[in-house]
Formats: sequence, structure tokens, C-alpha cells
Amino acid sequence: MSGNGGTTPAPLLPVLYEDNHLLAVVKPPGILSQADETGEADMVTLLKQDLKNRYDKPGNVYVGLVHRLDRPVGGAMLFAKTSKAASRLSEAVRSRSFDKLYLAVAHGAPAALSGRLKHYLRKDAARNVVTVHDKPLADAKEAVLDYAVAARKGPYSLIAVKLLTGRSHQIRAQLSAIGCPLVFDRKYGAPPVQGEQDIALWSTSVGVAHPVTKEWLTIVARPPAAEPWTRFAEEDYATALALLGPEGGGGR
Repeated sequence: MSGNGGTTPAPLLPVLYEDNHLLAVVKPPGILSQADETGEADMVTLLKQDLKNRYDKPGNVYVGLVHRLDRPVGGAMLFAKTSKAASRLSEAVRSRSFDKLYLAVAHGAPAALSGRLKHYLRKDAARNVVTVHDKPLADAKEAVLDYAVAARKGPYSLIAVKLLTGRSHQIRAQLSAIGCPLVFDRKYGAPPVQGEQDIALWSTSVGVAHPVTKEWLTIVARPPAAEPWTRFAEEDYATALALLGPEGGGGR
């Protein structure tokens, strides 16, 4: 395709940012972040093929996984295009200078409109579910997040969430533990609905210092125009981003 009159093929997934070092795209819900034993589609493999097609690259293409999104979660996801960038971004994740902001639509609302949740999560791999505990336990990992309620519409609330740790199912489990399961998330207590629906959790922005230029990057992806996101107005989303939004330098 790329050799046809010099035309570069359109990207496979919506590109939010790209240069020689980084690639940020919108991950669709239902796609694995990286390959597993199932052999089902995953973001790393898809993006390697996409880069080969778009730039007519021979041989192997490097795509470094920097952070993960749970399979049912969509939204902004950042990848490295060089090993040096991957190493520096991974260090940013470890040092908590990598901002991850999510939007969630939950049933009800927390008792406090903003705050910090700290729990200990234990993974049941056989059932692919985590249990939430208030005190440290063997095999349980500390999970910390900040949240703020941006808007209420009927029985639902729009909640901005900033992850301070990155645990499997963390937001889903922690919000459910305080009585606010995510809409359509039956695994963590949401009421059943007819048909298959994506859980109401979206990676809205990632922020990090560019691994080469050191300039602070904020990459934003809006939630889809679908239920229950469409219940909230543009100003609600602006409020959510302002409450826990990127700090323009990761200053912590």
C-alpha cells in the first residue's frame, strides 16, 4: 500500500501523538495490551504490523510496552518506538512521574466527593478477579488512587481517577468496594443489563516528560459517544479534567 504513488496508509488505530520515539493511540476496549497464551489480538502486535505497513519497514519493528490497560478498558495508551525511550518511560512509571488519568461512570457516588483510596488487592487468577482488603495480607498488593466526583446525572456519577499504583482491575475493584461499581461492570457488582456492553472506564490522559526532549507531554482521549458517557455534557468532562487533570510537569 505504501508504495502506491507514495501514499502512506492510514493508521490502524487512532493516533494521538507520534514522533521518532513515541506512539500514543486509542486502545479499543476488548483488546489485550500484550500477547498472552490465548493468541488473541493484542496492542503490541497490532502496532508492530501497523508501523510496518505505514512506513514500509522491512524486518522487525520495535514497539515497547510502557504501561498496561485492562482488557475491557479503552482510551489513551503510550508506547515506545525505541529501546532507549522504553527504558526511560519505564523508569518514569516506577518513580510515579507518569500521570494516568481515567474517567469512570459509576452507580451512586462516594460519600466524600473527593479523596484518596488505599486498599490491598489480592488476585484470584483462576477467576480473574481481585478481592479488596483494608489491611495488608499475604500476596496482596497495595493499591492507591485519588478520585473526584465531577458530575451527577440521575443514578450515575462521573468520577475522575488518578492512579498512584497500577494494579490489575484496581479502579473497578476499589470503587466497587466503596459502593460505587462501574456501569456495566458485572464482575464487580454492577446490575445486569441486556446485551454486551463495555464497562464505563476510560483512559482519558497520560502525561510524562518526553524521554529525549524532556518536554512534558499530555496526551488526551475523549470517551466514546455511547451510553453512559453521553449522559454527561462537555462541561462535565472539562470539570473532571480540571479536578485531577495533568499538572504540566508531573510535579509530585
